[in-house]
Amino acid sequence: MGGVSEIFRADLLAGQTAIVTGGGTNLGLRAAGELLACGADVVIAGRREDVLRAACDTLGSDRCSWVSGDIREAADAERIVAVAVERHGGLSLLVNNAGGQYFVPAEAIGAKGWRAVMRLNVEGTMTMSSAASDALRAAGGGGAVVNVTVSPHHGMPAMAHTGAARAAVEALTVELADRWRDDGVSVVAAAIGRFDTESLRKYPEVVWRGAALSVPLQRLGTMQEFAWLVAMLASPLGRALSGTTVTLDGAADNWWGAWPPTAIADDAGTVPTEARKG
Repeated sequence: MGGVSEIFRADLLAGQTAIVTGGGTNLGLRAAGELLACGADVVIAGRREDVLRAACDTLGSDRCSWVSGDIREAADAERIVAVAVERHGGLSLLVNNAGGQYFVPAEAIGAKGWRAVMRLNVEGTMTMSSAASDALRAAGGGGAVVNVTVSPHHGMPAMAHTGAARAAVEALTVELADRWRDDGVSVVAAAIGRFDTESLRKYPEVVWRGAALSVPLQRLGTMQEFAWLVAMLASPLGRALSGTTVTLDGAADNWWGAWPPTAIADDAGTVPTEARKG
């Protein structure tokens, strides 16, 4: 990880410095590796020092470092940014990847749980973006923010609190893109679908197998595919996408329910075909 990119030039992001929150595990770790492979310096951030230290060892690059902090706290967010600027001379990319949720029926969501999810996913994203804004403006028209969300466009059964939070982040992306346009800072949301992560595999097998079957592509996304998306959004092309939400979900946003549709599939899940008459 952090070696050679399979699809991008090694110098695509040379001279850039990126902060990846939640960069110690899963999607954030893989994105950090791809950014390194594209030539960027990377600072991974999170709350657990032992996890971050191990992640840096896994990434195996002298252009990678870590800093611990809580993105929900303004002082910590400002310190994370200051450390990145001090170590690497500036900041050109912020990947707001940290987030979280838990399964609970909507009617059972308590005020404490609601606030916790909103504070992490929405306030954490805004707090980090605000802390990084001056450094990103100083990047000379090349600053970028990538807000990672879980696609909320069909709602999120059993996780209504995070569906609301992710939709809020997409709305925030549009607002910040407009406000920071004249400063040369792009802001894009990356809305992901069902990805094969260590976190997902912690759920019962029926959960992640069912998740894969609900995707028209008929599989879970890979963490490497997510990493490629982040690198692409960090590239010059990403500037043209400012203010938009880029969805990577195997077409799940285009359909709701089982795939193939149960009404046309047989017991084995096969869609029947008809022989054309000459």
